[in-house]
Amino acid sequence: MGYRGGVFDTVQGLLILVLWAVMLAVKAFAFIDCIRRPSQAFPAVGRQSKVLWLILTGLAAGTGLLMGSTLGLIGLAGIVVALIYLFDIRPKIVGITGGR
Repeated sequence: MGYRGGVFDTVQGLLILVLWAVMLAVKAFAFIDCIRRPSQAFPAVGRQSKVLWLILTGLAAGTGLLMGSTLGLIGLAGIVVALIYLFDIRPKIVGITGGR
């Protein structure tokens, strides 16, 4: 009896598609948010320059466009960068700029 993909392949493909879309949205949000933040705020919170974070989050967002790398090393590295920005850098910047 041969393998018949069927429902499992459909569900797996759908889950990967949803995961890809969510990860792309997170990476894109991190990049767009980084663009909006003032350059002076990054050194003020003891982090690297805005240019470095723009490069990192931009590359992360770029990896999000590669659907085949969602769960690969490059895709996972991109989501890690985006999450570091969103949960470490962004709250500190929002704290000193009042959300601007």
